[in-house]
Amino acid sequence: MKAIIETGGKQYYVSEGETIYVEKLEGKEGDKVVFDKVVMIVNGKKSKVGQPYVAGASAEGTIVKHDRAKKIIVYKQRPKKGYRKKQGHRQGFTRVMISKIRTSAQKKAAETTEEA
Repeated sequence: MKAIIETGGKQYYVSEGETIYVEKLEGKEGDKVVFDKVVMIVNGKKSKVGQPYVAGASAEGTIVKHDRAKKIIVYKQRPKKGYRKKQGHRQGFTRVMISKIRTSAQKKAAETTEEA
């Protein structure tokens, strides 16, 4: 099963067991994360598209690591004015391993088994 999830203002095409890099999330390494904003679910030939999100669907994952990307250099200059500015930037990110993708029917079934 595959899905398109939305987090950090971006959309990611994910499948179960896959590791993705997303904008930095709250939480410690090993914590569970639930992505409720599922835009689309693809299960073989069946697919379900949300308007804007699929109702009751979610993707669960585990935080693997928090890190920062490679440094980029931001350089600004105004010609003939003597203005120069050099600055570095490292964007933070979180590596997440997707463990489960659930539809609304699977989510209800899981909740009933947990209650019993």
